[in-house]
Amino acid sequence: MKKLWALLLALCAASLAFAGGKADGGASGDIVIGGIFPLSGGVAVYGVEARKGIELAIAEINAAGGIGGKKVVLVSEDDEGDAVKSVNAFRKLTSRDKVQIVIGSLTSGCTIAISSLAQNQSVVLMAPAASNEAVTDAGNYVFRACFIDPFQGTVGGLFAANEIKAKRAAVLYDNGNDYSVGLQENFAKSFAANGGSVVASEVYNAGDVDFNAQLTRIKAANPDVVYLPDYYNTVALIAKQLRAQGINTPIIGADGWDGLQENAGDEVLNGFFTNNFTADSTAPKVVNFVKAFQAKYNSLPNAFAALGYDSAYLIRDAIISAGSADATPVRDALAKTNSSYVTGNITFDAKRNPIKSAVVLELVKGSDGKLTTAYKTTVNP
Repeated sequence: MKKLWALLLALCAASLAFAGGKADGGASGDIVIGGIFPLSGGVAVYGVEARKGIELAIAEINAAGGIGGKKVVLVSEDDEGDAVKSVNAFRKLTSRDKVQIVIGSLTSGCTIAISSLAQNQSVVLMAPAASNEAVTDAGNYVFRACFIDPFQGTVGGLFAANEIKAKRAAVLYDNGNDYSVGLQENFAKSFAANGGSVVASEVYNAGDVDFNAQLTRIKAANPDVVYLPDYYNTVALIAKQLRAQGINTPIIGADGWDGLQENAGDEVLNGFFTNNFTADSTAPKVVNFVKAFQAKYNSLPNAFAALGYDSAYLIRDAIISAGSADATPVRDALAKTNSSYVTGNITFDAKRNPIKSAVVLELVKGSDGKLTTAYKTTVNP
C-alpha cells in the first residue's frame, strides 16, 4: 500500500510540474518540439524518413496519454540540406514558435551551422544523424542520437582489414565536406593500424559529376578495396563510373549510403556500409518498431527513420525524468540517459555522443530482384 501511495504522489507531483512549468512554446499548453529536416533537395530521403520516425513516435506517445497529460506536437521546417536555410529554420522555430527543444538537422554541416545558436539560446538540440565529431563542440545543450565519424571510420577500416582481408585501400572523398573528410581520416588510421596501406587518396568537390580522372588513378594503384565516404546520391554516381572502369573490388562506406538501395543499380553490389540500425534485428523493440512503421507507412524503416524515432523517445524520456519540458532540466536529464532504444542501449559520453554498437550492412539483391540490405556483423564500441 505504501508503494501505491508513493506512486500516486509521484504521478500527482509530475502532473503539477507539467501544469505549472513553462513546459512548451505554444499557447495551447501542448509540448511543442521543433524539427529541422531536408525534406527536399539532394538528401531529402534522410529528412523524410527521419520525420516519419519522429511522427510515429509522437503518435505512439500521444496515444499513450502524452507526457504528463500533455499532447506532443512537432513543428517542422525544411532546410533542403542547406546550412544557411538550417539557420533560418532554427531562428523561425525559436522566435516564432518559441520552442525550447529542436530535433535536427540531418547532415553534419547543417547541424554544425545551428549548434552554436542552440547553445547560446539554451535550446536543447538533438541531432539524429549528424555524425561529424565537431557537432557537439558548441556545448552542453547539443546531443546526438547517432555515433560519431571517428568510430564509424574506425569500424570501416577494421572491417576492410579483418573481414574483407584487404591489404591495399583507395579512398575517394569530398574534400569540402566535414562528414566525408572525417570518415576518410579515421578509416585510413584504422586500416593502417590493422596492417593495411592506403595506396591512393583522391578528392573531388561538392557538385562534381565526373569522377573518371580520379578513378583512373585509383585503378592504376590496384587497390583491394575502395572507401567512398559520402552520401547516397554522390556514391551512386561514383559507383557507376567505378564499375565502368573495371574496378570490381568491394566498396565500403558509412551511414550516408542509406538510401542507395532505392537510388542505385547493381553497381553497388559487393558494397558494405556501417550503420546505426538494421530492420533485420530480432530484438523485441526493433520488431515492434518495424511492425508499427510498416503499418503506418507501408515500407521498411531505414536508419534515419530509426534515429528519428529514437530522438523523439530520448526527448520523451528526458522530459518525464525531469518533470518538465523546459530546456535546462531536459538537458540535465538527457545527460543521464541509460535506456534501450531501437538503435541500441544508449548512454552519453562527456561530449553527449551516444555510446552504442554499430552494424555493418551489405547491399544485396532481395528475393524480388530489387536491391536491399542484409545484416553482416556488429562492432561494439
